[in-house]
Parts: sequence; structure tokens; C-alpha cells
Amino acid sequence: MQLNRFTDLALRVLMYLTHRDREQAVTISEIAERFAVSRNHLVKVVHFMGQQGWLNNSRGKGGGLALAQPPEHYRLGGIIRTLEGNAALIDCATPPCALRQDCRLKSALDVGLQAFFTVLDGYSLRDIVASPTGEAIIRLHRQQNQPVSPESPAAD
Repeated sequence: MQLNRFTDLALRVLMYLTHRDREQAVTISEIAERFAVSRNHLVKVVHFMGQQGWLNNSRGKGGGLALAQPPEHYRLGGIIRTLEGNAALIDCATPPCALRQDCRLKSALDVGLQAFFTVLDGYSLRDIVASPTGEAIIRLHRQQNQPVSPESPAAD
């Protein structure tokens, strides 16, 4: 199983927002620059996460993005289920599989997928930003090579 790009970006945003020791608000432009990703795609990701209640988004001067809850409240399994749509790994109905009536593959894959999510439910956002990841996030926040310009709305 491979997570889609949308999920990957959402997880990166959540991780980036765990660092709170700074004066300026975090903007979409900043995150896009730090992770070298499309700002337009990131806008869609952040909008979706705001709709889920995972982020607080404030527009205008001084606005920006923040986690809506403390990092320990975000369970990876639940986040990924929501982002990935909790779909089955295979669809035996489309196109109809000739083995469908007597095949155990789908059942085995469904059990494996549930085990995958169960393991991820054991991890919170706080867990995955522990050392050394937390230090890497702090370094990203402190990058001064190409500072993001503040002229656009903060939550863009």
C-alpha cells in the first residue's frame, strides 16, 4: 500500500505545525517553500484539514495555520483512514473477478489493512515528532535562506 500525495502532504503539515516556539504565524506559502511542494495543491490539503477540524486557519495580517488540538490528540490511523477514504485494497466487483466466490485473497488483504490501521492508531502526532524528527522540524522553521514574503494573506 502506498499513501497518496494528498495524505503525505497532510501529514507533513501536521508535523510542521507541532512546533510552536516562534512569533510569526505559519503560512501555506512558508510550508510550500520549506517542503518544496506546490502551493496550489497545499491549499487544497489545508482546506480539507480545516474542514475536518484538525487545523485552525485564520486569514489576514498576523493570521496563519495552527493545530486545533494538542499533538497527542491526533491518531495516525484515524488521520490516514480519513485522508485515504478507508477504501479496500482490491475491488473484486469491478471488473467482476472470476474467482470472487471461492477466493480468500480479499479477506486476507482486508485483515492486513485493518492491522495496518490498528498499528497506526497506536501512534499520535506527538509520538512521530519525537527526536530526531522534532529537531528536523525546528531546523525547517529556522531556515532563513529564502524567507517567505509576508505580503500575501497569512493563511493564504
